[in-house]
Amino acid sequence: MHNQGSDKYQQAFADMEPLPSTDGSFLGSCLQSQQQKEHMRAKVLEELEQVNLRLKSAKTKVTIRESNGSLQLRATLPIKPGDKDIKGTGRKQYNLSLNIPENLDGLKTAEEEAYELGKLIARKSFVWNDKYLGNEAIKKNLHTIGELLEKFEEEYFKTHKRTTKSEHTFFYYFSRTKRFTNPQDLATAENLISAIERIDKEWSRYNAARAISAFCTTFKIKIDLSDYSKKPESNSRNIPSDAEILAGFIKFTDYLQTRGKQVNQNVRDSWKLWRWAYGMLAVFGLRPRELFINPNIDWWLSDENADLTWKVDKHCKTGARQALPLHQKWIIDFDLRNPEYLEMLAIASKDKNNHAEITGLTQRISWWFRKIGLDFKPYDLRHAWAIRAHVLGVPIKAAADNLGHSVQVHTQTYQRWFSLDMRKLAINQALSKKSEIDEIKEENTKLKIENERLRLEVENLKIENQRSFKLEEIKLHKYTS
Repeated sequence: MHNQGSDKYQQAFADMEPLPSTDGSFLGSCLQSQQQKEHMRAKVLEELEQVNLRLKSAKTKVTIRESNGSLQLRATLPIKPGDKDIKGTGRKQYNLSLNIPENLDGLKTAEEEAYELGKLIARKSFVWNDKYLGNEAIKKNLHTIGELLEKFEEEYFKTHKRTTKSEHTFFYYFSRTKRFTNPQDLATAENLISAIERIDKEWSRYNAARAISAFCTTFKIKIDLSDYSKKPESNSRNIPSDAEILAGFIKFTDYLQTRGKQVNQNVRDSWKLWRWAYGMLAVFGLRPRELFINPNIDWWLSDENADLTWKVDKHCKTGARQALPLHQKWIIDFDLRNPEYLEMLAIASKDKNNHAEITGLTQRISWWFRKIGLDFKPYDLRHAWAIRAHVLGVPIKAAADNLGHSVQVHTQTYQRWFSLDMRKLAINQALSKKSEIDEIKEENTKLKIENERLRLEVENLKIENQRSFKLEEIKLHKYTS
């Protein structure tokens, strides 16, 4: 992972705690990103104030101002060629744009330029050349996409705190921008839009547009991507039923019967780790990365973990949470607390704290799904969890919290995957519950009728007893008289 200690930008983020969680949506991620940009901008403005104080103390007749993400030099200078001398003084205040970005590096450059300009003013030797007319800045702006991609990571993390999550986000932007653009093309809005329009598949086009938007924001390239911002209709998914999940678990052991005999000793038992991962994804509906980012193995095996929760680390996509199992019985059936598997997890995830390493582990899960012949993907187990929760009557808010996203994301993303079989199951279970209620009501009615019959029978017996008692009294009276 990048060395934060030697990076002034990451040091500037040291006193900022990113929003503990997003809601799992693109909007939530944008809000978190905006928080970081605002924090960095505040740091730059604080430093800008100090720079201007130093310039003032040095009696430099130049100040620095920020404007639309850039830093400008402000000074009173001879009238620019082509400009009108309205006041007749031969001088006028100008804001000089030298293509200096509004960041910590830019401040250093701007301060150096301010001192240089101040010397020219003091010596009365200032002239309007290409540099101060802005012509050089225009030339400097003409970079190829490939040139900017080489600087993308460095520039991106000048406005984003470097974490496992932000590295994952950056890789998403970088990889898609690189994949769908020509590195030799100039980085202009026209060329970037043309690259998007050449993409045939809707989802690929949508994802490329998101990535290129971040690329353009980083390098302040003005571009309108509103035509590509609408999310496409979701692709179909094969959401496994509970029975299919159980059958999939067995396929891992079936694999042992078919694999070749020449197996590397070091990986002979590695399938157990990936079977464990399969079970955890099914039981908790986790994102695959949430298994490997700082897994709290001690808590998972602890006797204090009475509810059998899995602690998701704060560096994951939507922050820290405790995920509850569904079904809990599967934890035993899948042997998910077996120390042998957890030791394998500890070894696999040790020192794996950057995007590439974590991605390598999650891709390994996908590889095993294909290896043993599963016709669904790791993320489909998360969808299956959401549907299972709905069928079992778990409130939407509780299910959404357990999966680590908002109710809106939960309903929009997961409930659309109700297949015909899933709908039949939900309806049948609802009808079954209704039948049970009707049976109870019917039984209750029968009991009430029976109770009333017994009450009347008791009343009749009482009346009969009273009548018999009266007759006995009459007989006794006749006998004594």
